[in-house]
Amino acid sequence: MSTPTQNSNITLVRGLGLIAAISIVIGNVIGTGVFLKTRVMTCNVGTPGMVLAVWVAAGLLSLAGALTYAELAAMMPRAGGEYVFVREAYGRRWGFLYGWMQFFIAKTGSQAALGVGFAIFLNILTGGGLNTRFFTLDLAGFEVPFGMLQVLALSVIAVLTLINCVAVSVSGQVAAVLTGMKIALVIGVGAGAFMLAEGDWTNFALVNAGGTCEGVDAAARAGFAGFGAAMLGALWGYDGWNNLTLVAGEVREPQRNIPLALIGGMIVITLLYIFVNAAYFYVLTPTEVASVPAASSVATEVAKRFLGAAAVSLVAAALLFSTVGTLHTSILTGARVPYAMSRDGLFFQSLARLSPRSRVPIGALLVQAVWAGVLALSGSYDALTDYVIFASWIFYGLTTASVFIFRRRLPDAERPYRTWGYPVVPALFLLVTGWLLLNTLLTAPRQSLTGLALIALGLPVYWYWSRHNRLASSDTSAIGRE
Repeated sequence: MSTPTQNSNITLVRGLGLIAAISIVIGNVIGTGVFLKTRVMTCNVGTPGMVLAVWVAAGLLSLAGALTYAELAAMMPRAGGEYVFVREAYGRRWGFLYGWMQFFIAKTGSQAALGVGFAIFLNILTGGGLNTRFFTLDLAGFEVPFGMLQVLALSVIAVLTLINCVAVSVSGQVAAVLTGMKIALVIGVGAGAFMLAEGDWTNFALVNAGGTCEGVDAAARAGFAGFGAAMLGALWGYDGWNNLTLVAGEVREPQRNIPLALIGGMIVITLLYIFVNAAYFYVLTPTEVASVPAASSVATEVAKRFLGAAAVSLVAAALLFSTVGTLHTSILTGARVPYAMSRDGLFFQSLARLSPRSRVPIGALLVQAVWAGVLALSGSYDALTDYVIFASWIFYGLTTASVFIFRRRLPDAERPYRTWGYPVVPALFLLVTGWLLLNTLLTAPRQSLTGLALIALGLPVYWYWSRHNRLASSDTSAIGRE
């Protein structure tokens, strides 16, 4: 079933098949975390066994969330996904605050970071030949550099946005190709380590002893706090599994394909993460992993053992492709949130229009690209995304809890897929989410409270749009009576 836009007979097209849906899940999740996070996690928990256990625990937690989201998305396969679930369960205000967070901070901030990351990795591949600065702007005391790296960051955001302006089936095919390359690169690093490098299985029995742990807080290097920090790092590596729901209105046979894509995609990702992390520890001792410089990555140091100096270029290329793939799927899915909000009268109405030719929300895509570009130039995206992680998990918890609300409120609604292990699986997800939120609030109060404040800034904006929508409806009714 297609979803109509306001004042138009043009509808979204269900052009994403199962392969494209799985590619969106995997493409959104596998970014740079699998290449970068193991060093910090080793400092947090000390042993290879614990690092692998954390990756497994985070994967199972993410899978529990995916199992719950699968029921919600199969029951309400509409554009906007999580926005729709939160709105229907808790009301328009909470739906708007979710959309505010995603559009103004989380999604666009992530896209800005990915665009800059693309430029950095390309600069590494060219031997630093892109470090050209054209000028520096002084904006209220803040220096904003503009050079070739900024041009590349803006360009990759623009090009991938234009690709997403064509038919959604084309975007799905691009996602499938880029995701295939990501999987091949992860498997390549792991297989190369096991087959070509000199390794030792006894490394798994060792403990980090004297690793430099550059940039890792001493308070997060052991015990409960260390485990919590490692879990947050692993969950960052798994983040993005929920984004398929945002394009649920464009997935073919959504009642079948969305659950298969969410569950199958998470299983594949978890297995890949365990495989490549086991390869890291097969080649390097825990102390060597903990001593990898922050400017490098564990993947680079492992690849050097069987590729030599060429490893730097190989891993930079892997990070480059991972960045492009994640950015592509982030742009594809992220634009559906402002589109859905606009349909509800909570954002600019022009963003609710679909292109007559491609049947995608081009206005929402372009506005998203402009704001992501502004954040990329401002350099504030890292701080914003750090602050919003806490709030993001609040919405993960609210969305998962909505399955209980809908089971009670809509007991007879059609549910093509029901959460496996209900009510235990979603309840466990909520318990762990609560623990993570409490742990983050205690260990990083400034970031947590700032994240909540950024979300709260959406309340006056919600008031404005709600009032604007009521006035517009009143005007229309008055004209109709004349």
